Amino acid sequence: MNARELSKIDSLQRSMKTRFARVGEQGRLVRYLGKDFLVYKNVFWPFKDSLPLARNFTVRKGECVLDVGTGSGILAVLAAYKGAGRVVALDINTSAVKAAWENARRHGLSSIIEVRTSDMFDALKKEEKFDVILTNPPFRNKAARNVREAAQWDTGFSFHERFFSEIKKYLKPRSRIYMAQANYGDIAFMKRLARKAGFRTKRVGTHAMPKGDPRVFYAFELSLISR
Repeated sequence: MNARELSKIDSLQRSMKTRFARVGEQGRLVRYLGKDFLVYKNVFWPFKDSLPLARNFTVRKGECVLDVGTGSGILAVLAAYKGAGRVVALDINTSAVKAAWENARRHGLSSIIEVRTSDMFDALKKEEKFDVILTNPPFRNKAARNVREAAQWDTGFSFHERFFSEIKKYLKPRSRIYMAQANYGDIAFMKRLARKAGFRTKRVGTHAMPKGDPRVFYAFELSLISR
């Protein structure tokens, strides 16, 4: 992307960060894909960055799903609607965990979705394995000073690095990973990490923002090369 486009994205992200901070104590309902989701202060709102992922990830009936960095829990909720038998949703932001629990309850899915406060995979047990892993990570390598900024910026790409170094421990033999990305992130770097960890990548969805907004969002499916 050119400098002008990146400057535009900086402005858009600052605006979003301000909106996240202005949510009242009771939270705010956000309409997304025909469903209502509650967000709390400093929690990333359901947004179009996750549309390619939300529309294109597949879950077979009864499968176990892991949602890493769940935010308000939209992917966890959608996974349950798609037929997941069990969903574990993780987030380091305690306000996000609160929102995800509440959204599971609001949608009548509390018996399927379990939400845990977790720095990446720390709250998982060694024996836990999943059929489907979902993640909508922060796209940009930019210093994040707090959880609000960490929803959009991945300092030193630490999330991506750790994700690919540890995720294989939690996979079943024929697992699938679905990951969101954007044209202002480093897709080539993500693919290199995936390849090094033993995964092939395939783009399964795209959403371009309207004219004047340079952002384009993608969804990738990752599968083990060795199977």
